[in-house]
Amino acid sequence: MTTAPPVLETERLVMRAHSIGHFDAFARLWSLPEATRFTSGKPLSREEAWRRLAMHRGMWALMGFGYFAVEEKSTGAFIGDAGVQECRRAIAPSLEGTLEAGWVFVTEAHGKGYAKEAMDAALSWCATAHGDKAVTCIVDRENAPSRKLAERLGFRERVRTEYKERPTIVFWRD
Repeated sequence: MTTAPPVLETERLVMRAHSIGHFDAFARLWSLPEATRFTSGKPLSREEAWRRLAMHRGMWALMGFGYFAVEEKSTGAFIGDAGVQECRRAIAPSLEGTLEAGWVFVTEAHGKGYAKEAMDAALSWCATAHGDKAVTCIVDRENAPSRKLAERLGFRERVRTEYKERPTIVFWRD
């Protein structure tokens, strides 16, 4: 399945497929301890960030959905990743076959409502393009800001479990 990622625009953001032009800012994002504490669990090397960027692009080709590179409309600056994926994680309950939502932003973008704005746009697109699929997300129990955002996005706690030896909450969207 090959699906060209759409370009989504909100009042303050442009969301598009990741490109090589995003790589330096993308690698910086994934090197930040604040951004990776609850995602990858550790800052990524430039090499690891490259593989992640390639995975984001490949998700679109394989699944017809994926993560968007989020740019601030006023500056054109890359500020984060937001969208959905299918990770085929070793987690119970299984999330296979669902659109697993996620978001991560540079520290300077925190507290500005960008994650909510980006995810509202991504989830709206998903409802139109993949309305037959359930939408889920996982959040580390210690990540209070993302737990709050998940609830604001319409996700409800389904189960508490562990993922990679970390206490994790699995959410499903109504």
